[in-house]
Amino acid sequence: MSTARIAVVTSLAHAEHDPDLAPVVAALRAEGLAAEPVAWDADRPGWEAFDLAVIRSTWDYSERLGEFLAWADTTARATRLFNPAPVVRWNSDKRYLLELAERGVPVVPTRILEPGAPAAEADFDRPAGVVVKPAVSAGARDTAWYEPGRSSDALRHARMLLDEGRTVMVQPYLPLVAEGERALVFVAGAFSHAIRKGPVLTEPGVIDNDRVAHPGITVYEPTGAELRTARAALAAAPLRTACSSPGSTWPWTRPGSRW
Repeated sequence: MSTARIAVVTSLAHAEHDPDLAPVVAALRAEGLAAEPVAWDADRPGWEAFDLAVIRSTWDYSERLGEFLAWADTTARATRLFNPAPVVRWNSDKRYLLELAERGVPVVPTRILEPGAPAAEADFDRPAGVVVKPAVSAGARDTAWYEPGRSSDALRHARMLLDEGRTVMVQPYLPLVAEGERALVFVAGAFSHAIRKGPVLTEPGVIDNDRVAHPGITVYEPTGAELRTARAALAAAPLRTACSSPGSTWPWTRPGSRW
């Protein structure tokens, strides 16, 4: 029986900046698997030669979304891709929050502004301030929070993104943001572990695309409410259908996260 070949998928721009890439590959090799890091945007990597491609650090997807989603579709036809291409597509645009809300999952109240739609200061008037971000983004790129009374600045930020043809999300600023982000990780539908990332939006009104995207990561013990919310999100997301194609025997994974 031949050894399974696994591509741990990264990108040309980020392979050297992913501290977990080498340990992941080493752990897979220790289990007797033929694992290697492969950039999604490398020239002709030959995805059909792999039994499985697992997305790891394709962090430039938000800047090249159309190209990345086309890669996901093509790669899924050549080998097994985790997560599957339909899940990757759904999860790449944060408008999925609206779908989760419709399914009864607790989410941060979110208003969507599409390019060409009218926007006014009243859209950014919230008692605790607002967060403005693109619907497609990673690492808090082009994201900022605005204190009460700075609706004009928030509107200016939104119009900058809208003028670039990008969909904008407007959310009320939640004080819990200052405590950092909690990420709950599930493997094959079962809770595995959780981490806490330090806060990123620490200065109001500042768009800082050079900030550390996930500062101060520590082990975290989730509350019962957080576990229930994560499980509700997993149940509402289009995962099992996407992963239940005929003949599919590989397990699937997807992180579930909550502020």
